Amino acid sequence: MKRKIAAIFAADIAGYSRLVAEDEEETLRRLASYRSVVDDFIAKAGGRIFNTAGDAVLAEFPSAVDAVRCAIDIQESLRTRNMAYPPSRQMSFRIGITIGDVVERDGDLLGDGVNIAARLEGLAEVGGICVSRAVHEQVANKLSVQFADIGAQEVKNIPTPVHAYMVAMRREDGTYAAPQVKKPASKVAAAPVWMWPLVVAVVSVVAIVVTGFVYNNKLKQTATAAPTPAATPSAAPGVTPTAAAATPSPTPTQMAKAPMTPVAPPNAGAAMAPTPAPSPSAMPMAGKFPADSVPFINERVRSFLAGDYSAAGDYKAFALNIGGFTGSALNQPNEEAARSSALEQCQKRADAGQSPRRCELYAVGNKVVYAHGQPPMPPSPFFRHDPMTERPFASRDFPMVRDPQKARLENMFVPAQKSRAVALGPGAQYFMVLGTSSPEESSRRALESCGAIAGVACMIVAVDDNFVVPIPTLFRVTGFFHAASNPTIVADARDDVVRRLGEAMGWNAVAVGTAGRPGLGLKAADEQTAVNGALSECAKRDSDCHVIAIGPFTVGPTN
Repeated sequence: MKRKIAAIFAADIAGYSRLVAEDEEETLRRLASYRSVVDDFIAKAGGRIFNTAGDAVLAEFPSAVDAVRCAIDIQESLRTRNMAYPPSRQMSFRIGITIGDVVERDGDLLGDGVNIAARLEGLAEVGGICVSRAVHEQVANKLSVQFADIGAQEVKNIPTPVHAYMVAMRREDGTYAAPQVKKPASKVAAAPVWMWPLVVAVVSVVAIVVTGFVYNNKLKQTATAAPTPAATPSAAPGVTPTAAAATPSPTPTQMAKAPMTPVAPPNAGAAMAPTPAPSPSAMPMAGKFPADSVPFINERVRSFLAGDYSAAGDYKAFALNIGGFTGSALNQPNEEAARSSALEQCQKRADAGQSPRRCELYAVGNKVVYAHGQPPMPPSPFFRHDPMTERPFASRDFPMVRDPQKARLENMFVPAQKSRAVALGPGAQYFMVLGTSSPEESSRRALESCGAIAGVACMIVAVDDNFVVPIPTLFRVTGFFHAASNPTIVADARDDVVRRLGEAMGWNAVAVGTAGRPGLGLKAADEQTAVNGALSECAKRDSDCHVIAIGPFTVGPTN
């Protein structure tokens, strides 16, 4: 055991027992989806989840600033997800954060720091964050966050009051809600002195009865335990999985919060029934699983596939869908069980994430069985930063898609956390990937998913807050421009157009006349200058010139 100082983060879902009682299956599906969001934010902020129990999550961070910033990101992201549900079915977390001295034992953390964080979580509003004075002092001048001082709070099992602050959460209109201070429960009057002998007698009788019951129950369990194989939860990486591992035993504090309805932990496998240990013949298949070539997934899933999945013995399977949802099953009793468990797990996650794409088996054992191969991809690099053409992202200017898709981009892409990217296909197919570890990862995944849908290579149009390709405003975008095969350009001039466009940065435009002779405006500082240059060069070679392309797009009149 070793001691250390850490920022401790505690979260659980408000009213979780009620949600489970009303609709257990739907609640569990959404819990898995929401937990993937929470786990991803914690990992990206440098945190580590050290314990879970039911709906509760305990994590440590190297700094209070990272912990509070992560908590705010989680609450704002989940608030957006909750908008799709009526108030009675919304799933909201409370979060408590403190800095404290803790003891680390076998990866778990123990001590007052953990207990105080859990008590602060209980003080937080639904969808809110409550922090200790130590945390407030660390972050007050480092984050643009408003706090409400709620003073010293008496909390259960902590001998001294805890001075706490509420984080003011931002409303939809950009204003901040004033936190409501919870009133501590009134103390129960002390029992009269004369009652103590009676209390002691009652407690003694109850203890004797309970001890006898437990002893008899243990005898029964011992008699039946030997032939029953131990349960082995299969690994369950989701869209953003952590390494597959057994869930640590909950602390007494967490067990007190666990709902009465049995709930599978999010990282337990799809098949929760006890799984027999693999037979001696079920050894790992020869060869290493080709994790590097799996499409649609993030790097943490890839790491799981290259490590735990590849090394595991049969029977195992891995499933995915175009949207990046995954499911896996390890150490199953037979191949069919592995197949069905992986597919079921993947589809539950896809349904919880409202993905319209069905899950398919990608691998059984270490053998790839996916029938669609690799999606079509453009050459790398997938995007370039060009100061002359790059401009802030605006959903209304997104090319080729209709108004409902623009509204979806505004509601989902704009507020999402970085890194994020949108890929566009030549038939107006598009796919966005949000909240990844880097712009390169979000771009790669967006292109893979878009390419699988479109059947041809797509193009990255936006990364994070900017358009990364020139977006025409003087003309209407009608498609992708490919000079080598464009029928409006005379055949013997196409290769020259391809060569001249090449790696040209800035605004580029192409115009043609009645004879198909092209004119180019290259490396211009703005769209109008490129258009004027293309028309001027075309007029020297042809007549009745008109613009057919700006940047990577074919264009036509605006009306």
